[in-house]
Amino acid sequence: MSLSRRGLLAAGGAVGALAATAAGTGAATAAPAPGKGHRRVRTGFDRLAADGYALLKGEKVGIVTNPTGITSDVRHIVDVMHPDERVDLVAVFGPEHGFRGTAQAGGSEGRYDDPATGLPVYDTYLKSGQPLADVFTASGVDTVVFDIQDAGARFYTYIWTLYDCMEAAALAGKRFVVLDRPNPVTGRAALGPVLDPAFGTFVGRREIAQAHGMTVTELALLFNARFLAERPVDLRIVKMSGWRRSDFFDTTGLPWVPPSPNMPTPDTALAYSGTCLFEGTNLSEGRGTTRPFELLGAEGVDHRWAAAANALDLPGVAFREAYFAPTFSKFQGKTVGGVQLHVLDREVFDPVRTGIALLVTAKRTWSGFEWRADNWIDKLTGNTRVRTMIDAGADTDEVVGAWAQDLAAFRAVRKRYLQYR
Repeated sequence: MSLSRRGLLAAGGAVGALAATAAGTGAATAAPAPGKGHRRVRTGFDRLAADGYALLKGEKVGIVTNPTGITSDVRHIVDVMHPDERVDLVAVFGPEHGFRGTAQAGGSEGRYDDPATGLPVYDTYLKSGQPLADVFTASGVDTVVFDIQDAGARFYTYIWTLYDCMEAAALAGKRFVVLDRPNPVTGRAALGPVLDPAFGTFVGRREIAQAHGMTVTELALLFNARFLAERPVDLRIVKMSGWRRSDFFDTTGLPWVPPSPNMPTPDTALAYSGTCLFEGTNLSEGRGTTRPFELLGAEGVDHRWAAAANALDLPGVAFREAYFAPTFSKFQGKTVGGVQLHVLDREVFDPVRTGIALLVTAKRTWSGFEWRADNWIDKLTGNTRVRTMIDAGADTDEVVGAWAQDLAAFRAVRKRYLQYR
């Protein structure tokens, strides 16, 4: 039996009711931004720079970053740091999509010298362990700094760039500094299945929930203590000020830069931890449209899918019958039918439950539904249960209930590393 929106709220199951208590001291509250009611959040970089880069004094510094590494006035932090005599910035390390963001999904920029600064840019994408440690050694840095905006989902690869770089920095004997930025979909709750390490890939190295509800500094603390404990890195973090766990990105007063080409807005991030699961199917996840991860569909899908999804009365979301023609990726240049996801109340919206519900209803209403032949869905969910349960006819609540015990255990671990209230 499916839980209705009203039933979930009455049971206290809404995402908005799941508030995590920070370990240690919480972040201070800044004054509202004029005219918008936004508190002013200062990122880890803002605080590092305001302190005159004292944490980096006397060190040759390399930074892992991408186009999201910006100041509040949208200058790139590399362009700010490079001419500043208080910091000795000698190298840049680019992740997936590249340092300046020129590459699409599954690509990077390779090794080159940055035209704007002359700094050597090294490619970290798909490098880990000793090969990545060798890159850090060859760069001549003493300290590796990480500053990238995350999207809040386990399969968003930047957090595994963080993990791989921490591991490699430890192997190379380098210090590691993580500069914090907001989790754009709040840090209130962890949601979804927890990865089985047997399914570890670059879209999920270790045992965290599908929507982790943490910031990058909190993840770094967890990684170092639990997953890198045999060889931890010399880790320092620089927290934000003014950020609270209940903050969505648009309440922070910070400018949004797409962290990857298919993450154009904070609304995309809100849906992503659930609807990215459609990468594991033969349906389009909306790549090649202006609303990736909010538009989903395939040739032959009709109005029945939206009707079936709406009939579940999921909290905070509604589905519109939609037709679209992707400009690249699946169904390029073809008109397909499907749904557009509309979040009506983000305080109670559960993206992972919604993603599962959409998979269940897609399979039931469209005879052409198939999983990707390589079972990529198992890598995204971190186990075989989601796929096999849906194939066996399980409903949304049965699939979601199957990960409850693992999720409860992860939430208990997660609490130890939270830095904000």
